[in-house]
Amino acid sequence: MRTASRVVVTLLACLLSWSSPIVPLRAADSDRVSTWEGFERRDFKVDGRNALLVAPAEPADGKPWIWRTEFFGHQPQADLALLRKGFHVAYIDVQNMYGAPVALDHMDRFYEHLTTSRGLNPKTVLEGFSRGGLFALNWAGRHPDRVACIYNDAPVCDFKSWPGGKGRGKGSPTDWQRCLNAYGLTEQQALKYRLNPVDNLEPLARLKVPLLHVCGDADDVVPIEENTRIIEQRYRALNGPITVIAKPGVGHHPHSLPNPGPIVSFVLSHTTGESANVAPRGTLANSRIRFERRKKGHVAFLGGSITEMNGYRPLLCELLQKRFPETEFQFTNAGISSTCSTTGAFRLKTDVLDQVPVDLLFVEFAVNDDQDAGHARHECIRGMEGIVRHVREHNPKADIVITYFVNPAMLKTIEEGKVPLSIGSHEEVARHYAVPTIHLASELADRIQTGEMTWERFGGVHPARPGNELCVELIDKLLSREWQDSLPADASPIAHPLPPNPLDPASYIAGRFLDSRSARLGEGWTIEKPNWSSNPKHWRERFRELPLLQSVTPGSELSLSFDGRAIGAYLLAGPDAGMLEYSIDGGPWATIDLFHNFSSALHYPRTVMFSADLQPASHTLQLRVASSSNPASAGTAVRIIHFVAN
Repeated sequence: MRTASRVVVTLLACLLSWSSPIVPLRAADSDRVSTWEGFERRDFKVDGRNALLVAPAEPADGKPWIWRTEFFGHQPQADLALLRKGFHVAYIDVQNMYGAPVALDHMDRFYEHLTTSRGLNPKTVLEGFSRGGLFALNWAGRHPDRVACIYNDAPVCDFKSWPGGKGRGKGSPTDWQRCLNAYGLTEQQALKYRLNPVDNLEPLARLKVPLLHVCGDADDVVPIEENTRIIEQRYRALNGPITVIAKPGVGHHPHSLPNPGPIVSFVLSHTTGESANVAPRGTLANSRIRFERRKKGHVAFLGGSITEMNGYRPLLCELLQKRFPETEFQFTNAGISSTCSTTGAFRLKTDVLDQVPVDLLFVEFAVNDDQDAGHARHECIRGMEGIVRHVREHNPKADIVITYFVNPAMLKTIEEGKVPLSIGSHEEVARHYAVPTIHLASELADRIQTGEMTWERFGGVHPARPGNELCVELIDKLLSREWQDSLPADASPIAHPLPPNPLDPASYIAGRFLDSRSARLGEGWTIEKPNWSSNPKHWRERFRELPLLQSVTPGSELSLSFDGRAIGAYLLAGPDAGMLEYSIDGGPWATIDLFHNFSSALHYPRTVMFSADLQPASHTLQLRVASSSNPASAGTAVRIIHFVAN
């Protein structure tokens, strides 16, 4: 059992159904102000006990809060995530009282102080770590109408189990005696006591207070079968809602989950009603005005194979058409399998912007930036920022939504409580431009943790119907949130604010294709449709009839004049892909290998960059087919679809 010199009750705000008016948050002059994990912390006294309150940077509507009843600051990942969602976190020191009535009296005074003097929501989220379960469940049993939901972590639910040690658990003689003293009981009386949480669930069940218990199934300090499993059985028998996440082979420690997503989702679903994995930013009002008032709309989808295939995209098109049955939609599928955000930034103009003006753009490249391109952070940013800023410069009124799909390696990273590099990089762009994001990858990790979904049922990297339906469910939550209020009579689209500076000046904001016919070709180069029948390896149908700039002859040279700060080539790299030597403005020659990890089985579409950090000016590129090639390659072939420039 974890002991601590101080115990704190963490209170973060929770927003379920606000029955009482919310008054402004007020701080006392006597508060001692400091910071905790980057957030403002205020320490003060209530009822003679030490207490604290941690405030979010921007409180959520209704000032929701979560109340940790023991061990403030231990495994705080859920608390920190909720702080970032606008919750407050609170604590009052009622250590060594084990949920006894005397502790509940102090907690009553604390609750009254926070909801009146400091204006927090009348419904709290209780968070009981270990022995904190006694405090959380006993106080909730006394005041079930004041509780939105309860998250308990390896909780003590019967003091006979711990600290009494009267079952399989180790117990703690010192804590047992203190517990008896707090309750004013003899040991004989304590063994017959019938107001432990396991005995007093009816008040919570009557109001259907949701419970989430996270426990190790190998806990020998607070055994799950003597505590949570009894709560689970009895609460369900009373028709009370409870979810149990049992961690296989885990003991009393570590508490919580490396990825707190399931906990945060549970709290939000029973408070604010929002999804933890939908990040609304800015506004999507412009597209709605077009769809609802003007009865026309252009919705485009930009991404890789997840977008190109009949997956989430047609389901979302169907959803939009049902929302706006009288609207004439143009749906553009700009998904190309295997392509990353770099390629997306360069083909954006041709595939999307040169159509009619786009009203709503859905983008996904997290998976391909990870597994196909293996991008570093700066490459992920340059591609995604190139897309977002280019769209907004072309049409400042265009709405954008970015969705994060997932592969097994990314899922493992999320389950470890970390953020995959591609998602983190794209999220930097989304925050900079106030673009809403759909964290499908995290939602899947959460649902796998709670047993609601499996990777196999989701469908893998290319989701099956259940996975695509989950994606559209999250997008629908975003759209419902953004479009729930009636439009004002004079509503008209307005330009989205554009930050004065990009995150990376070298982002592909002016990405475009250059016509290969503008190159000056030396001997060995031709522009024609390849003879695919002579190559036994797979090619994709969309490229089959394209005339390509190609050469298989080492030493073949060409030159290309271009304007901008970046130059590269969008090409097909198959089993015979070679190497290119290049020089810019007469500078030193360098070599780039065109052969890709997937080239052995596919004429793989990829974009290679010769330089992305030139001075904005006119430049000349020289290319030469190298005589050497990758050891895994069967030749020296170069097949260019387009040159790309920024």
